[in-house]
Amino acid sequence: MGRIAHLASDLEAGMTPIAREIEHFIHLITGLAVFLGVTFFIIAFILGYHWLTAVVFLIGIIVANVPEGLIATVTVCLTLTARRMADKNCLVKNLEAVETLGSTSTICSDKTGTLTQNRMTVAHTWYDNYISECDTTETQENGGITNSGPTFDALVQVATLCNRAEFKAAQEKEVILKRECTGDASEIALLKFTEMTTGNVLNKRKSSPKVAEIPFNSTNKFQVSIHDNDTNGYLLTMKGAPERIIDICTTILVNGTEEPLDEKWKTEFDKAYDTLGSFGERVLGFCDYRLPASEFPKGFQFNTEDVNFPLKGFRFVGLISMIDPPRAAVPLAVEKCRSAGIKVVMVTGDHPNTAKAIAKSVGIISEGSETVDDISKKLNIPVERVNPKQAKAAVIHGNTLREMSEDQLAEVIRNHSEIVFARTSPQQNLMIVEGFQKQGQIVAVTGDGVNDSPALKKADIGVAMGIAGSDVSKQAADMILLDDNFASIVVGVEEGRLIFDNLKKSIAYTLTSNIPEISPFLMYILFGIPLPLGTVTILCIDLGTDMVPAISLAYEEAESDIMKRAPRDPLRDKLVNERLISLAYGQIGMIQASAGFFTYFWIMADNGFLPKDLFFLRSQWDSRAFNSVRDSYGQEWTYQDRKILEYTCQTAYFVSIVIVQWADLIISKTRRNSLVQQGMSNWMLNFGLAFETILAWFMCYSPGLDKGLRMYGLRFSWWFCALPFSIIIFIYDETRRYLIRKYPGGWVERETYY
Repeated sequence: MGRIAHLASDLEAGMTPIAREIEHFIHLITGLAVFLGVTFFIIAFILGYHWLTAVVFLIGIIVANVPEGLIATVTVCLTLTARRMADKNCLVKNLEAVETLGSTSTICSDKTGTLTQNRMTVAHTWYDNYISECDTTETQENGGITNSGPTFDALVQVATLCNRAEFKAAQEKEVILKRECTGDASEIALLKFTEMTTGNVLNKRKSSPKVAEIPFNSTNKFQVSIHDNDTNGYLLTMKGAPERIIDICTTILVNGTEEPLDEKWKTEFDKAYDTLGSFGERVLGFCDYRLPASEFPKGFQFNTEDVNFPLKGFRFVGLISMIDPPRAAVPLAVEKCRSAGIKVVMVTGDHPNTAKAIAKSVGIISEGSETVDDISKKLNIPVERVNPKQAKAAVIHGNTLREMSEDQLAEVIRNHSEIVFARTSPQQNLMIVEGFQKQGQIVAVTGDGVNDSPALKKADIGVAMGIAGSDVSKQAADMILLDDNFASIVVGVEEGRLIFDNLKKSIAYTLTSNIPEISPFLMYILFGIPLPLGTVTILCIDLGTDMVPAISLAYEEAESDIMKRAPRDPLRDKLVNERLISLAYGQIGMIQASAGFFTYFWIMADNGFLPKDLFFLRSQWDSRAFNSVRDSYGQEWTYQDRKILEYTCQTAYFVSIVIVQWADLIISKTRRNSLVQQGMSNWMLNFGLAFETILAWFMCYSPGLDKGLRMYGLRFSWWFCALPFSIIIFIYDETRRYLIRKYPGGWVERETYY
C-alpha cells in the first residue's frame, strides 16, 4: 500500500491538451495583435500623425485582434458538456478533462466491472456428456437451463446444498438477479442459478439440513458438506477444482445410471474441462456420496478435524463453469472506438485465458485476429519460430512484461493493434501507460482499486468507477463513471470531440470579424479616408453583438462524422491552424470587409462624398480649422456635420458586420456537412441571431447613445447594403463544403478544412 501511495504521489499532473491548445492560441493571437498594433503605431508616426492618434491606432488594432469572448466561450463549452455528461452517468471532476477524453487515442481499460457486469454468472454446465449454455445476459430473461433429468437434478442438488451463500431476508418479491446475497461470488452465482432453475432453494436446504462441513481451502481444493435426509440417511456433497474432484470419484452419473468412471469417461471429462477452460471460465466439479445407514446411523457425530467419514469413492455428477459476463453495451462501444480510430487495450489482474476470452467476446480482440500462440498452434510450430508481426493481437502476461525493456514494449505497442495485458501489477500498469504516451498517444485509463491509482494519475485522463471504485481511485481520477459502464466512456469521447469541434467553430466565427475591424484602420492610415470604424464600435462588436452568437456554438450538435474520424494529432491538429486562419482572414473575412466598405462608401456617396474624393481627405476632415470641406457636388460641410456623417457611417459599418456575421454564424455550424443536413435545431444559436440583431438596432436608435457611443440612427434602406455579401458568404461556404464532401482528400479539403 505504501509503495502504491509513493508511486501516485510522485506523479505530477501536466497541462491538459485543451489547456495547451488555448495557451498556444493566446500566444499566437497576442503576438499577432501586438505586432500589427506596434507596426501601424510606427507607420502612423512616420506618416506624420499626432501621437495620440497613433495610440488610438495601436489600441484599435490590438482590440480588433483579441477575441475578448474566448474565455467565456471556453467556460460555457466545458460546463455545458460536463452537465450533458453528468446526465449520461459521467461525473467530470476537471472540466478540461472533458476535451482530453475526446482527444484520446488509446483507452487502457480494466476488465472487472467496467467491461464486465462485476457479477459471477453460471455460463455452462456439463452433465450426461453434453455441454449446455446458460443465459449470461444482464437481464437473464431466459432464466436458467430448462432441461431436467436425474443427472441434472443431482447436479443442482449438490450445487444447492454444498453452498454457503444465502439470500438476505425479506427479498421474496425481488427479481432473483437483483436480490442481495451474502457469500463468495462463485457461490452466489450458483445460488441464483439453482433458484432460477428449480426454485425452492430454502425449502431444499430445510429438508436436508447441514450437519457438518469442511470449508474450501487451497490445500484440499474442495468443499464438503454433510446433510441429513430423514428418508435416505446422510448425503455427502462436494464441489471444487475439477481435477481434484475427478480423482476422488470412482463412478459417474449418466442419464440417471451410475457407471464406472473408466478411461473413456475420464477422456470425455478432460475434453469438456478443456473446452470450458478455453472459454476463460472458472470451472467447478460436483460429486456426491450416499452414506450407508448401517455405518452412519441417525445422530452420528461427524468429525471434520479428524475425519471419520469417506473422502473417496464419490459419484461424479457434472461440471459448472462461471464467468463475469461482459456488459451488453460494451461490444458496440468497442466497435465505435475502433471506427473512431481509438485503440482499446485491456489491462487486468486476471488470468490470461479469462482476459483473452472476455477480450474476444467484447471485440477488443476482433474475430479472426490471432495471437502468436494461436498461430503457433495452427501451424504446429514452436512459438519462438512465429514472427510477432504476423499476429494482429497479443496477450502479454505480467511475468513476460516484467522481463521486457522499454524498446520491447514499444515494439509490442507498434506491432499489435489489439493488446491484452494480464496478471499485471500497479507498477506494470504505470509502465504500460508510459509506454503508450512515449508513442505519442493520448491515454485514458479506467480503474476501480487502490492499485489503479498510479496509472489513473499518470494517464492523460483517469476514469474511476463510481459504484465499485475505491475512494483513492476516485481521488486520482479526472472523471467518474457513475454506472461503472465502459459504454459511458464512448459517450465521453464523443462529447470531448464535440467540445473541440465547437470551440474551433466559435473561434472561426469570432476571428472572421477581425478583418473588417482591422481594415478600416489600415485604410485610414494608408489612404487617408475618414475613419470607417471606431475603437468603441469594435468593442460593441466583440463584447456585444458577437458574444452570445459565439457562445451559442457551444450548443451545436455533433456532425455525422464525429466518431468516424481518427483522434486528432496534438502535434498537427491545433485548435487554430493555418487553414482556419486562411478561411477566417483570407476568405470570409475579406468578403465581410468588402461588405463594410461598400456600406461605408454607399452612405458617403448618398451624402455627396463619392469614393474618389474620400482618399487622402483625412487631414482636412479631422481638422477643426477646416470648417468648409466641399463634397463631390460642391456643398460645404462644417466640422460638426462631417463628424455626424462619419459616426453615421461608422454605425452603418457596424451594422454591416452584424449582417454578414449572420451568415458567418450559420456557416460556422458545420465544418463538413451541408447546412441542410445539420439543420437549425440549435435554439441557442437562433436566439443568438435574434440577439445580435436586436442589440444592433438598440444601439442605433436608443436616445443618448449618439453622445455615449457615437452611434447614430440609420435609414431603413442602409440596413440592406451588406445583405448581398451575406448571401455570397453563405453560397461560397456551402460550395466549399460540397467540394470537401465530393472530393475527400482533395485540394479544397487540404487547404480549407479546419
